[in-house]
Amino acid sequence: MAADSERPGVALKDRQAWVFDLDNTLYPAECDLFAQIDQRMTDFVARFLRLPREEARATQKRYYAEHGTTLNGLMSMHGMDPDEFLAHVHEIDLSPLPKTPDLADAIAALPGRKFVYTNGSRGHARRVTDYMGLGQVFDGSFAIEDSAFMPKPNQASYDAFIAQFEIDPSLAVFFEDLARNLAPAQAMGFATVLVQSDKDWSHEPASARPAGIGDDLPPHIDYVTRDLTQFIRSIVQ
Repeated sequence: MAADSERPGVALKDRQAWVFDLDNTLYPAECDLFAQIDQRMTDFVARFLRLPREEARATQKRYYAEHGTTLNGLMSMHGMDPDEFLAHVHEIDLSPLPKTPDLADAIAALPGRKFVYTNGSRGHARRVTDYMGLGQVFDGSFAIEDSAFMPKPNQASYDAFIAQFEIDPSLAVFFEDLARNLAPAQAMGFATVLVQSDKDWSHEPASARPAGIGDDLPPHIDYVTRDLTQFIRSIVQ
């Protein structure tokens, strides 16, 4: 499927709930906040497991691929308390992020309710959306703490999200940069939108990396875009 394209038969204009992943979805992946988070995760794993840095990094990536997040892997395999991890890895410089008044206006113009749904922490979601000028356009935020630390694409996370906000997936749209996180969403009835970028993710585990331009996309992707603001504007025009 080409960028900024759609799969026939999935309409968006009558949907009444709009669900946005946070990192690399609401802001361009080229901002590379993940590089900061990634390095801080490696630092934490090395210290917590008392591993050499190279071994810690391999463990971090394996847990991400196998458990959905490095956090979930550390909790599952080592009984780690999550609070210190979340505070450490999200203590990052937000200055690469853009201010996004056009995106704020576009999201505000969508009919119905709007939500942030992230595998990051509540504090990280609040800091990022406030910094970008998006803090007032969302009706709610759902972070990793709200799903008992079960990350997307674990089904229990999606179930907790729709229960908390009383969302009917058949009347909702789900925006994500990770194709694997859209599979449960579409199976539940969400229309799915994959937000792509030109960033090179080849260093990430193949099963967990964002889809790149030109990649073959799975059938659970209904729409693809590289320009989130323009895509949203096209819905309400």
